[in-house]
Amino acid sequence: MQVHTCRHCRHRGLVTLLDLGEQPLANRFLTADQLAVPEPRYPLRLAMCPQCSLVQLDEEVPRQELFDEYVYVTGTSATSRQHIAWLVRELVRHYRLGRADLVVEAGSNDGTLLAEMQRCGVSVLGVEPARNLAEESLQRGIPTLVRYFDETTARLVRAEHGPCRVFVARHVLAHVADLHGFIEGIRAVLQEDGIAVIEVPHLLSLYQRLEFDTIYHEHLCYFSLAVLRDVLGCHGLRLVRVTPVSIHGGSLVVEAGLADGPYSESAGVAGILQEEARHRLADPAAWQLFAQRVEQIRDELTLLLDQHQLWGKRCAGYGAPAKGNTLLNYCRIGRDRLPYLVDKNPLKQGKWTPGMHVPVYAPDRLFRDPPDLVLILAWNCANEIVRELEGLRRRGTRCVVPLPRPVFWPQASVAATS
Repeated sequence: MQVHTCRHCRHRGLVTLLDLGEQPLANRFLTADQLAVPEPRYPLRLAMCPQCSLVQLDEEVPRQELFDEYVYVTGTSATSRQHIAWLVRELVRHYRLGRADLVVEAGSNDGTLLAEMQRCGVSVLGVEPARNLAEESLQRGIPTLVRYFDETTARLVRAEHGPCRVFVARHVLAHVADLHGFIEGIRAVLQEDGIAVIEVPHLLSLYQRLEFDTIYHEHLCYFSLAVLRDVLGCHGLRLVRVTPVSIHGGSLVVEAGLADGPYSESAGVAGILQEEARHRLADPAAWQLFAQRVEQIRDELTLLLDQHQLWGKRCAGYGAPAKGNTLLNYCRIGRDRLPYLVDKNPLKQGKWTPGMHVPVYAPDRLFRDPPDLVLILAWNCANEIVRELEGLRRRGTRCVVPLPRPVFWPQASVAATS
């Protein structure tokens, strides 16, 4: 369904920034009997509201098609686990959390973060709409509600469990169509000295590093800190601390409290806002060069893979993340250019990628069938992956990351098309 009004300010009329064409759902991996069945495709366009500057998709897929069964699992990546362990330690230390404090996480996935909180002696509750992931969390001993988080769920949680000291939403807000309902739910569930911890991909990182592959149908909104501060402020929430982190290509850990609560805004917020303004993130004209550079990446990457084929080199891919499927479909990279992918997630192994139908195997396939070139689609975990492939690299296999332009990795100074 095409969206014509802004999800924040309700202004009618969005300005297109980047058109990635019609694409399948990025996490809808296929079984063998589904390969011959036409896949649903939806327009994938990045747009901006000219009134409030929220960057968003102008298309919306029913959330049941996206999240009722989900294949992204937080605990699969060591990089993700390390980041979560750091975040939990920081929150427990800074806010002196203990058994008397309740931490509620929306989009709790497989319970990786809440399990860390439990190990620190903190009371926890997960809210997860994907039944398969909620079941995994429950089996780990994490109390979990199988439902979407909104104001109704928040009031249910408060009535049955009491208000929470800390509310966590890691990489969830971008998935939410009803922004104001979600954030009103945060306000409803927080106690007076409560803190909302919202981790979002940073629009500035997407812009600077050309991370166009992080655009897919699940990600409805792409936040600058300026816009997120305005959205939170509409519901009586005030920024307290903002921490830039490298996870997922560059994100912000935003901590917010009630506007009439005990916390004040830290000095670091102003610097991030100034950096966003310097890069003109709110100016649609500034995104024209971004769109041109995305086209250049497509051309460079397909040339690289085609050249290796002409030289008789064998290629494969590491990682089958949702962003990788945006890239494969936009660049038209199928089995002719990339015969197979590997991924640690067992929910993806033995299936085929949406749209381009590249088969996905367990990582040991790379060692049984060594390629000459590995395209790292999970580029946010590139260093972790390169370490895993050290044995292959010693035998001559080279790794390439596709963004912000295709380069050999870790020798990032060597251009991929040289």
